[in-house]
Amino acid sequence: MYTALRKDDLDVWRTAITKDFIAFDGGKPFDGDALFDLIKTNHAKGAVYEWTVNAPKVDVACDMALITYLNTGSVTSSTSGRRNVSWLESATLRHDGQRWRISFFHSTVAPQS
Repeated sequence: MYTALRKDDLDVWRTAITKDFIAFDGGKPFDGDALFDLIKTNHAKGAVYEWTVNAPKVDVACDMALITYLNTGSVTSSTSGRRNVSWLESATLRHDGQRWRISFFHSTVAPQS
């Protein structure tokens, strides 16, 4: 997911998500294309995202999985420079018989300590 978003690679992005993918990010709902377009638009404005998944916890039951983790990184923009950010994130994945795909994603900015 993050590799596809980092590279603005729509084909790889679509292989990582389900057709009915939904995300809650920044208090707003997004379908797969809308979330991809948001990141791509921000890239075009000069934004650079760095994401690092830390301490993932994965629970699997049959063809469903839940992952929760702390994502640490930064957002760099041409107007405000580099800002360190941590996000609390979770995702639900479904196995379609071929691969795991993300069906739901939630991200919220973690309080700075």
